[in-house]
Amino acid sequence: MIRLKNIFVSSALAVSAFAFSQGTFTNSTYPQSYDNQSSNSPKDFTSTEKLMTAKELVDININSLMSDPVLRNASWGFVIYDPKTKKVVSSYNENTPLVPASTTKLLTTETAMSLMGEKFRWITQLEYSGTIDADGNLQGNLYVVGSGDPSLGTNKAGASSYRDIVSDFVLAMAAKGIKKVSGDIIIQTAVFKANKSQTLPENIVWLENGNYYLPVGSTLEISPSNEKLIAKQSNPFAENKNFYYISPYIKQMVYADKFEGKGLTTKVPDAPAYLANTLRATLIKSGIHVTGKVIPRMTDPNPEKRELITAYQSPTLSDIMTYTNQHSDNGLAEAFLRTVGFQKSGDQTLESGRSAVVAHLNSIGFDTSGLNYIDGSGLSRSNLVTPIAQVKFLTGLMNEKFYKTYFDSLPIGGQTGTLKRMFNGNGNGQIFAKTGTLNKVKTLAGYMKTNTGKTLVFSLLINNYAGSVDQVKSKMEQLLQPALSL
Repeated sequence: MIRLKNIFVSSALAVSAFAFSQGTFTNSTYPQSYDNQSSNSPKDFTSTEKLMTAKELVDININSLMSDPVLRNASWGFVIYDPKTKKVVSSYNENTPLVPASTTKLLTTETAMSLMGEKFRWITQLEYSGTIDADGNLQGNLYVVGSGDPSLGTNKAGASSYRDIVSDFVLAMAAKGIKKVSGDIIIQTAVFKANKSQTLPENIVWLENGNYYLPVGSTLEISPSNEKLIAKQSNPFAENKNFYYISPYIKQMVYADKFEGKGLTTKVPDAPAYLANTLRATLIKSGIHVTGKVIPRMTDPNPEKRELITAYQSPTLSDIMTYTNQHSDNGLAEAFLRTVGFQKSGDQTLESGRSAVVAHLNSIGFDTSGLNYIDGSGLSRSNLVTPIAQVKFLTGLMNEKFYKTYFDSLPIGGQTGTLKRMFNGNGNGQIFAKTGTLNKVKTLAGYMKTNTGKTLVFSLLINNYAGSVDQVKSKMEQLLQPALSL
């Protein structure tokens, strides 16, 4: 907790008093000389301000923001930590558990990196049973064997499209001499079978495959034969987004892939089934007749002897992690959670994933006293973490062998990912952090490169703020600006 009574010199009292008086009535809580600066111009401190250290300016900003209209009734915490001295530079409510939103992904992606390694890949195999006769007739079945690849067919992080994967599968079958399939195409997804029926974590009803909740809605009038999510036309949904929710009829996750203004048409997402059906259609179109159908098979008590035709490998875990952190991709983060659960416990349930992450955090000394880890993405409002726990976690990361890879995965202020539109003036290229956004929740945690060459670690978690997202983002920039001179 800051102690302002120790930082004021007599010549600075007038400046700080002026800052406090301005905080409630103007958009900026800096002294007026700060407020009049161009964000791209060099600092032009008055002689009075020059008497104050960067830490004193940070602490004055904290005190001023306590009474700012945007944060006056908010619950928020902030800490800047020096990883070399292992000391707190400045803080406010650093031990208060707060909703971290998508900064939760820091814990999920680091656990995956630690447990599985940078080079881990998901594998999707094409196999066959039976025999291939002299005429190229496969007397048996084709098998598409999945492993829970969350990037399959998405083009994310360099992943191949369904079309390219199927094209490679067809070419591999031709190389094997297969000209006809006298059997079925069987989808083997037993490893990740619960992915199709896994319910969402608590406190989530509507969510989009990105950063934002669907604001309101009801599934009571949705027809199970043609499910639609009823939404007001004024809601700013783009047509190219996917909107996820839990179907009240089948109790599974479904998503909308088309927005028509009045409602959202939906279907159950099933990447392996889509891949297998696309493969069957492409084979037939290419003149390779397939006698049977596409059949999903969760378990196989009497497995046939099978031979490998080819295998598709996902991008590396580090590549997918970078995409996840840069774009704050919730679906990929949840897949990471289930994958670490499978690696540790042999199943891919949400509970196993949670246990694996929390066990890992305990093993590295994470302070779990204020932690409530509910999901992998940060969408649940039941997630809680303290700012001080976040910065100490990020500090410990600096000693890991994969630290550079992890650091490079974070958005850069004013330049990349979800930070591209923040810190376009001061802080451009100096803030490396994960963002978090929910309704009335805005968070930021990561590293900053100061003007003096230091690397500092920080966490800023704001819950229940007033005003707009842009207003609270401006306050975050304002608070961190003088810290760049530490």
